[in-house]
Amino acid sequence: MISPPFVSALAYIILFGRRGLITHGWLGLSVNPYGWHGIVILQVLGSISFATLMVLNSLGSIDLRHLLAAQDLGARPGAILRTVVLPLLRPTLLSVFFLLFTMNIADFGTPIVIGGNFKVLATEAYLQVISTPHLGKAAAISVLMLPSAIVAFYFYQKSFSRTDLTSVGVTSLKNDDYRFPLPRPLSIFLGSLVGLYFFIMLLKYGNIFLSTVANTSTGKIVLTDQYFKDLPLTFFKSFRASIALSALAGLIAPLLGILLSYYVHRRRLNYLKPVEFIASLPFIIPGTFYGLGYVAAFSHQPLMLRGTWLILGANMVFRQISVSNKAANSFFVTLDHRLEHAASDLGASKFRILGNVILPLTRPIFFTSFISVFTSSMTSMGAIAFIVSPGMNLASMELFGSVENGRYGVASVQAVMMIAVIALVNVIVLAIKNRKRVT
Repeated sequence: MISPPFVSALAYIILFGRRGLITHGWLGLSVNPYGWHGIVILQVLGSISFATLMVLNSLGSIDLRHLLAAQDLGARPGAILRTVVLPLLRPTLLSVFFLLFTMNIADFGTPIVIGGNFKVLATEAYLQVISTPHLGKAAAISVLMLPSAIVAFYFYQKSFSRTDLTSVGVTSLKNDDYRFPLPRPLSIFLGSLVGLYFFIMLLKYGNIFLSTVANTSTGKIVLTDQYFKDLPLTFFKSFRASIALSALAGLIAPLLGILLSYYVHRRRLNYLKPVEFIASLPFIIPGTFYGLGYVAAFSHQPLMLRGTWLILGANMVFRQISVSNKAANSFFVTLDHRLEHAASDLGASKFRILGNVILPLTRPIFFTSFISVFTSSMTSMGAIAFIVSPGMNLASMELFGSVENGRYGVASVQAVMMIAVIALVNVIVLAIKNRKRVT
């Protein structure tokens, strides 16, 4: 999840392309990796980690008493899995499906790199903006993606609201050492799938790291340091800009999301509900649609801001407010009102209650949201692709240019640099968060 865009496509081409290290170098084959099958494979692999985190959270929140009751009634593990666990996970699984549908329908990076002659709407919208002056045609194509995305998000919300059969209390699975034994054949089958997935991940990232110091285009491994020398000087400027803007977005977006949730759901300021809905729109609508809106609004006077720090930073912030807002909404549902009442009885103003009571309690949400926003901003493509300029570019777009031009070794170096920075920031922020929790 901390990988920059196109890493999977890059590894897929290097390993299994016409001159791939495995297909050509080891097997002597010339396989065409491009087409709809490549898109499906890469989007599935790219979605697994995100889906796993969502399912793990719901799985850990299942009330342990449901499983113990089924066991007391004599149910076997397979029957418990089929009649208790999976029905409880059904809303989450539907939520994951609809959310990933929304994310993948707006993905133009993977199809444009690995799709070949197979076209999707997101790719067509991007190409209309980049290669032709037909902004209206690109907008029309993006509008075609909007209804399906909204419908998917509606079912996502509906499914998510039906997760009340789980528990976050002391009887939830994540707070217990209970171990659920799977039937042996199923355990072997699922274990094999997990092992295969980890093998693919090791193969992918091992290949990316190897490709920074080796030329594999001939099907053989030839060590070289040429790719580091070939790094364009513009990448370092774009890399610094990405780090700075992503960190800024990571500080601002979580704070705005938490404040919006507090005033809407804690202070009950109903006139701010439309603001909360508007803040969630960038999370609902496809990135191409969102990016075209920026192009239309900020490419002309008096708001000629396209390709500036201001508009890129604003895009990252407003695109991610919904993440912390939704997390804060869940937090405020469980927060005891008596804390605020006690502070008010002691003479604290609403502003002091916010600063001294609410914000310190939401610190874990802030740190978690910072990680999410920083990572998403560093790896963002969608709307960003439409508002960068030659003088103000970002690392993800530089990486896209290298992959698109077939400079796979340079792209590998750029990808590894981005992964290293994102991982380092994640580790530092998690360490700060855990230290604060201990103290």
